[in-house]
Amino acid sequence: MIKKLDELLAAAKKGKTMNLVVAAAQDEDVLSAICKAAEENLVNPILVGDKTEIEKIAEKDGLDLKNYVIHDVTDLTEAAKFSVKLVSEGKGDFLMKGLIDTSILLKAALDKEIGLRTDRLLSHVMIYDVPYYHKLIYLTDGGMNIEPSYEEKVKITENAIDVCRALGNKEIKVAVIAAKEKVNEKMPTTVDARKLQELCRTGSFGNDVIVEGPLALDLAISKEAAEVKKFKSEIAGDTDILIVPTIEVGNGIGKTLTYLAGAESAGIIMGAKVPIVLVSRADSYQAKLNSIALGSVIASYKDQK
Repeated sequence: MIKKLDELLAAAKKGKTMNLVVAAAQDEDVLSAICKAAEENLVNPILVGDKTEIEKIAEKDGLDLKNYVIHDVTDLTEAAKFSVKLVSEGKGDFLMKGLIDTSILLKAALDKEIGLRTDRLLSHVMIYDVPYYHKLIYLTDGGMNIEPSYEEKVKITENAIDVCRALGNKEIKVAVIAAKEKVNEKMPTTVDARKLQELCRTGSFGNDVIVEGPLALDLAISKEAAEVKKFKSEIAGDTDILIVPTIEVGNGIGKTLTYLAGAESAGIIMGAKVPIVLVSRADSYQAKLNSIALGSVIASYKDQK
């Protein structure tokens, strides 16, 4: 079981080197992270984009691209389609966003003819290595789904569980976050949370998963808080996955962990045929490298199934 992000990087180095296709690779920060990942044998990069701009960046930053495959596609929409097609044809194991709008890349990824569509919902999973917590926290969905329905929350939960399994978790503890622990019909998120808990008890998520909800955040991450409130829980203080009710809650928790708690992070989009690395320009260099390693480990896990 991978408990820290440095262990994730080590696992990616030890595992099979996966082929990473980068759409619109002419992004300085992304290109630097990709080159570092290649040096560490995390990935074999396949770059798609404006070759002239890619080479200008490489020359400016002293990056050696001589062993990389570069497909010269200057139009962003075409670069997205070409990148997705490479992955669909088995020439790439996972996908990464470069200097391109997320909507353009995802539209190509969901294209019915060349895309990576499945019956799953696309959702964003962030992983946080928080200094004071004893293992990784998986947070979803603070990046894609705005106000998911109960049915969508089921699929969001399934995607996060897949990430946990790829990182070696043998028992997965899921907290469905709400403002209180009691079900209140006036608070639909508490109703959904209890339904997810009951669904888990039928075995729908697998015998290796425990779901509890609704849970306030303090109970999910603090055993002491649960003891003070005399709240009986199998997961309090030992939660792996936080399922949030809305994108604002997920975004707020994530940014708090990063900027106030000093957490390192990695992020991935799940639900397509392959993982999709989608980083923000505000993400640190280390977060980009972590995200590439995460994509590589998940892609390798899928390849072995």
